[in-house]
Amino acid sequence: MSQSEIERVTEVKRKHEKDLMRLPNVVAVGVGFRTRGGARTGEACIVVSVKAKVPASQLKPGQAIPSSIEGVPVDVVETGEIQAQPRS
Repeated sequence: MSQSEIERVTEVKRKHEKDLMRLPNVVAVGVGFRTRGGARTGEACIVVSVKAKVPASQLKPGQAIPSSIEGVPVDVVETGEIQAQPRS
């Protein structure tokens, strides 16, 4: 994994983060490593966290999260709601 690869993924994420956050169920967008079959790969990707995964057949046109953006892979991860915890 090269620094330039991480920088490219980060730049593409920045350009598309607002649009991704507008999609139903999306709670966060970040940069990380793709997970396949429960195992982390060494492939850098945009990680889109959702409240719950929904079958594509239940989404309206334009609501599906793309599998890649500008050639950068996108990994959808079900996280549930994300809430900030107050500092002690």
